[in-house]
Amino acid sequence: MFKTNAWKLALLLLALVFALAACGGSDDTDENASDQTDGDQNEEQGEESDEESESYTVEHAMGETTIEGQPERIVVLTNHGTEALLSMGITPVGAVQSWTGDPWYDHISDQMEGVEVVGLEHQLNLEKIAELEPDLILANKMRQEEQADKLKAIAPTVFEETLRGDWKINYELIAEAVNMEEKGQEVLDDYQKRVEDLSTKLEEAGKLDTKVSMVRFMPSDVRIYHKDSFSGIILDEIGLARPESQDVDDFAAKGVTKERINEMDGDVIFYFTYDPEGEDGQAVEDEWINDPLWKNLSAVQEGNVYEVSDTIWNTAGGVKAANLMLDDLEEKLLSE
Repeated sequence: MFKTNAWKLALLLLALVFALAACGGSDDTDENASDQTDGDQNEEQGEESDEESESYTVEHAMGETTIEGQPERIVVLTNHGTEALLSMGITPVGAVQSWTGDPWYDHISDQMEGVEVVGLEHQLNLEKIAELEPDLILANKMRQEEQADKLKAIAPTVFEETLRGDWKINYELIAEAVNMEEKGQEVLDDYQKRVEDLSTKLEEAGKLDTKVSMVRFMPSDVRIYHKDSFSGIILDEIGLARPESQDVDDFAAKGVTKERINEMDGDVIFYFTYDPEGEDGQAVEDEWINDPLWKNLSAVQEGNVYEVSDTIWNTAGGVKAANLMLDDLEEKLLSE
């Protein structure tokens, strides 16, 4: 009886030992798993921290600028730069006011909610820029060289060289500055495909050799636009012809008088008017298009004259405007 009870007690103690050992093993496993999870999390956080702290250097018109991490608070000091950022899905915290509009061009206003105005391209509000605490400023040497030191004292600043020439050069610099070169290239590739598609359509319709004339009316000037202008470059990319006097590698004929009105003629005329608030560009337009000399131009007599937006064809100068200009050309030249 005693031996039986002793044997049972020994079995009970042995079972208890195994139970305790099992519990101990489970705790060790949980702790190891926890340690592994913590290690994974720490590693991931370390990678994220490394990404955030990664710096990159951008060469630009006024030297080199090193930018720490991915910029999130960007102030842009050109109108075409604003379009570039929006096209890549970036909303700046501050931007210069559009040349027309209140305060933004109509074609971008719905994307600019919450963006602060920091002056005009040639008249910056440096105090406002500083208040926004940007981690990157996108500027232009032609417009803001005199404020360069003050801008660089606020935040890392990247300067474009010029406002003239192919708009895509500035676009590529902006994409590099915001560390989004791949996305920027996608936008440019999409634009280029549209150019090629329109060129093919015009060729198939027998209209690629159409001589396109461009005229701009301004409060204090009248201009005929040549190949080295925003809209002239786009026409050249498509392969459209130009009247002989406009088929030159130059920006525009400025100060045009009515003695030169024949230079405005072509197979088709696109004209646009710069009419900022407080000035009267519209009066200049009215005077010219109602003049008998204008009405005697062959394009006018044949009904091949179109008024288009000055913002889209000239003033905005960005990727969104370029795409909208393609829309205009397709609509007007292929609608017949």
